[in-house]
Amino acid sequence: MLCFSTSQSMERHVIAVVLLLSVFSSLADAGSVGVNYGRIADNLPSAYKVVQLLKSQGLERVKVFDSDPAVLRALSGSDIKVTVDLPNELLSAAAKSQSYATNWVQRNVVAYHPNTRIEAIGVGNEVFVDTHDTTKFLISAMKNIHAALVHFKLESSIKVSSPIALSALQNSYPSSAGSFRPELVEPVFKPMLEFLRQTGSYLMVNCYPYFAYESNSDVIPLDYALFRQNPGVVDAGNGLRYFNLFDAQIDAVFAAMSALKYDDIDMVVSETGWPSKGDSVEVGASVENAAAYNGNLVRRILTGGGTPLRPKAELTVYLFALFNEDKKFGPTSERNYGLFFPNERKVYDIPFTVEGLKNYHDNRSPVSGNQQVTAPVNGGADVLKSLTGNTWCVANGEAGKEKLQAGLDYACGEGGADCHQIQPGSACYDPNTLEAHASYAFNSYYQKKARGVGTCYFGGAAYVVSQPPKFGKCELPTGYGN
Repeated sequence: MLCFSTSQSMERHVIAVVLLLSVFSSLADAGSVGVNYGRIADNLPSAYKVVQLLKSQGLERVKVFDSDPAVLRALSGSDIKVTVDLPNELLSAAAKSQSYATNWVQRNVVAYHPNTRIEAIGVGNEVFVDTHDTTKFLISAMKNIHAALVHFKLESSIKVSSPIALSALQNSYPSSAGSFRPELVEPVFKPMLEFLRQTGSYLMVNCYPYFAYESNSDVIPLDYALFRQNPGVVDAGNGLRYFNLFDAQIDAVFAAMSALKYDDIDMVVSETGWPSKGDSVEVGASVENAAAYNGNLVRRILTGGGTPLRPKAELTVYLFALFNEDKKFGPTSERNYGLFFPNERKVYDIPFTVEGLKNYHDNRSPVSGNQQVTAPVNGGADVLKSLTGNTWCVANGEAGKEKLQAGLDYACGEGGADCHQIQPGSACYDPNTLEAHASYAFNSYYQKKARGVGTCYFGGAAYVVSQPPKFGKCELPTGYGN
């Protein structure tokens, strides 16, 4: 039998304890949250004060839209990881001249790194929607910037990418049908993705569920957009169930990459956010909704689990933005994406760290945020139990037998998981495999601990999924207290 024995060896016991103790120290592997530091305003605090604000909030990553010397100097010695940007207006010069690209890297990266921990360079930003026709320069500029990093022997520590908007997709619904715009595939996306693969980099994606909700609030439930409990939506193309719009949009990009045979490219969400204020026609722009979206997103990222299509993906997400920026053009919402007012007071109170999540609650008012999906897309005929935002904990088969067995022994022993169903003759004994038994035990422990932070880790032997797992005829239970 593969579950647990009453006479565990001392070595295995020690391993189990070590795995448990490593849960919180390694939880950062579940994902990472950073922030975009925009400065289109005339009333912001100094860069040095901003760095202190970032540190006080536990924010360990920041993305800027240029390479301002004052900002990069202020970040020196802070240990905050930084993504800088080569602005769109410089793409042409960087593409046409290797010496220009090399000089730019020397002035804006080499001059500050490693005291300022620059980890990535965004070459341009949403180039495909730039009205100055800079798309044709993008790939050459990316290659020249990377060649400059090679020249300075920084290519292994600093990645090169370019943030894309979701408008680069031809199709985004359902997620499984995600595809890039045909006119961009051959000249841009295939060479870009090949470059990212060859350099070990990742695709940067700017993802705003708010835009989709604001334009389609009559069909997209607010709870679905804000990571709140809802019955979910089934993707008719692959049968996966989505419980939030963010995951659905991200998976549309993953599907588009997969269609071009680039399943191995990782993704960083370079921008996402929700406005706290808008004009009367900007549906959903409010403090409560912004707090719910960003707060629940932080919880979603820091507590682990990828997307339905990429369940093991560890996403890094940059919230937009650090401050309300009073000089931005456009509707009122454009000036109200900030997490903080210029006086450094929070626009709304949400955590940015695992520790802060312990006391976090999504405080919805009784008269808002209560829209519900009345039925799943497939009619719900196959749904016998409530699936309102459920998650499960399953074994990571790639973790190795030693970690799986040690985690299983702990869960069924000291962890107090209900492992009766994986005993010989019981309903979930078959399939009699270590991965299946460990998944049942890990999930029992996870559910008994109310799906708390760090309760689905087991030293890397487990991960969270949002689709109902099934091993043979055995269905893993869900819901608090199971």
